[in-house]
Amino acid sequence: MESTEEQLGNSTGAADTSSRDRKTEFSYDEMVALYDESMRHLSEGEIVTGKVIDITSNDVVIDVGYKSEGLIPVQEFTSYDGELGVAVGDEVEVLLERAEDVEGHVLLSKRKAERMQVWSEIEKSYQAGETIKGRVIDRIKGGLTVDIGIRAFLPGSLVDIRPIKHLESLRGEELEFKVISMDKRRNNVVLSRKAILEHEFKAKKAETLQNLREGIRMQGVVKNITDYGVFVDLGGIDGLLHITDISWGRVNHPSEHFSVGDEVEVVILKFDPESERVSLGYKQRTEDPWVLVDKKYPLGARVKGNVVSLVEYGAFVELEEGVEGLVHVSEMSWTKKVVNPSKILNPGDEVEAIVSELDLDQRRISLSLRQAERNPWEELLVSHPVGSVAEGKVRNLTEFGAFVQITDEVDGLIHVSDMSWTKRVKHPSEVLSRGDQVKARITNIDVENQRVSLSVKEFLPNEWSTFAESHKVGDIVTGPVVNVTDFGIFVDIHEGLEGLAHVSEIDVEGPLEEAFPIGTFINARVLRIEEEDKKVGLTMRRVDQPSEEELAEIKRDLKVALGELAASGKEAERSGEEE
Repeated sequence: MESTEEQLGNSTGAADTSSRDRKTEFSYDEMVALYDESMRHLSEGEIVTGKVIDITSNDVVIDVGYKSEGLIPVQEFTSYDGELGVAVGDEVEVLLERAEDVEGHVLLSKRKAERMQVWSEIEKSYQAGETIKGRVIDRIKGGLTVDIGIRAFLPGSLVDIRPIKHLESLRGEELEFKVISMDKRRNNVVLSRKAILEHEFKAKKAETLQNLREGIRMQGVVKNITDYGVFVDLGGIDGLLHITDISWGRVNHPSEHFSVGDEVEVVILKFDPESERVSLGYKQRTEDPWVLVDKKYPLGARVKGNVVSLVEYGAFVELEEGVEGLVHVSEMSWTKKVVNPSKILNPGDEVEAIVSELDLDQRRISLSLRQAERNPWEELLVSHPVGSVAEGKVRNLTEFGAFVQITDEVDGLIHVSDMSWTKRVKHPSEVLSRGDQVKARITNIDVENQRVSLSVKEFLPNEWSTFAESHKVGDIVTGPVVNVTDFGIFVDIHEGLEGLAHVSEIDVEGPLEEAFPIGTFINARVLRIEEEDKKVGLTMRRVDQPSEEELAEIKRDLKVALGELAASGKEAERSGEEE
């Protein structure tokens, strides 16, 4: 330890460098004066600067220019991870707590010095209304604790301009605050970040309002997302980007295109200075794709796109962003009757179609899937022209006819009127059954309406030709009544061939249905034979009706004929089973 004389000598600073090793002689009065001078500026509770002259295992020895050194526990210079933050020769600011303890050392404190400095800065900031920096330490009840050199309290209501759901997200953040109240005696400091943000907000808002003009582009940050749009912070003022102005294409929800915090460029569509309402556009940054639709997708063009939506009446196909076309169910297939579009297509499918209609005013494009494929009806005209014979299986029976498969994709209809030359067929099941293999002639192909007409009667015996060849006008014919009308009666005169006896050619009193019940056998004379229309006119005037004996004989012959017909049918059935 240095002697008192050496300390006094150092404190005077009077000796030059060349005379430091030379012993200086002082009188007693001079030494007392020098000692008093060295202590003149040191007082308890004062922050002074000292130099580290030694470091022991327990203390850091500091020379503050006093008659003896000061000691500070080494823990005050040790960080949380155990590292010593000071070295011999370093100058440090410390608090002079007591001029001398019982051992003659000066009592110093580094932490208390730092604390006093912090309080001094806090008080200065508070008085001047200035900001102070701090780091958020933790979430506590009612708000956050912040390290500003001492622990300060930040109420949850003063964290931001708008409520923050998760205050924990700010932990570790270094931010600026404003001191709104302090009590040094109680060691209490209350901060506000909201006050700073409000000031910044007002400044930004004023600047933004000066620059806002309809039609300009501005940068903003996505602040909130709703079902109907996106709120964008333009700098102190929010604008609404409606869902309809996000994209020229289909937008199911704004979150498909944006996330909170995204930096975006938007177009100012409308600005009301009085209400400070701002309408924004995002799709307006690019040209409306419908401007060039008629050139890019002319009628008849073959296009590709993706199915984006299915509805009861069809499917919407996106050709490009903002341009969709509708494929109606009627345009999905040449041969399939599409009731539900989901049986043919799924969202996301890539399809190829033909532009069938284009309405620029209504922004509508009609597409056809089937026109992009070969037309089986046109192919049928080549492979099976009208008049040719086709063979196929009966696929379905209806009240008006039978559908026969001509190709894998096309069915033809045999109408009941084309199942017999003369017989009145009430239902196709009288002639055909489902699964029958039949031979038919193609009588008509309607490509536009997708219909093919067939006839099988040409491959059956022609009762008309047989009758016309074996009968002439004036012949007497016999047959049962098959139909009675107001204008006459129809009679089966030859294997299903019907002749008409007009009411004017019948001598009878009272209603016809009473005089001639259906099934009654009558005699009639052939009045006319119309070859072109295949009609036979009859008359009952002056024609004798069959006697009871004749009727009995007719019925016997008919019974025998029916028996033979049934026997031949069974034989044909057995023959078919053997095959």
